[in-house]
Amino acid sequence: MPVREHVEDPKVTALRAARCLNPHPERVSDPVFLSAEFFDARDAVQVKYEMVRRVQVDGESITAIAAAFGYSRPSYYQAAAALAEYGLDGLVSGKPGPRGGHKLTGEILAWAEEQLATNPVLRSAGLVDLIAGEFGVRVHPRSIERALARHREHSKSR
Repeated sequence: MPVREHVEDPKVTALRAARCLNPHPERVSDPVFLSAEFFDARDAVQVKYEMVRRVQVDGESITAIAAAFGYSRPSYYQAAAALAEYGLDGLVSGKPGPRGGHKLTGEILAWAEEQLATNPVLRSAGLVDLIAGEFGVRVHPRSIERALARHREHSKSR
């Protein structure tokens, strides 16, 4: 018996690629999203926008609307603030994962700068073992290069 390939809906594929896919469209119980073709509970940006609009324009209760749109009250406030500050782009989920060099603290970077200043032939690859020995932190040489560049840029702007 041949195995059937699962073909994903092209809109779901596009929403996922744009980081706009609502992970829980089944939680949206608002009648507009259940009855109208235009509204799509799978589109997180559309759901969040309509949730904020219903409170701010139609004067609906935050608690009731957040629940009907499958979000918590704090999520409503986050969406409203993001929409006010960044427009629709603010409603798009951010990229997952850490932001910046969280292992390389200011203290470590200042120490690394001192090491580089006292030893002109030392490069980021040579700092890997030195940082591990001094601070117990293992990082990739390229991470050190990027963090030092950010650190130097930040130091210049002071």
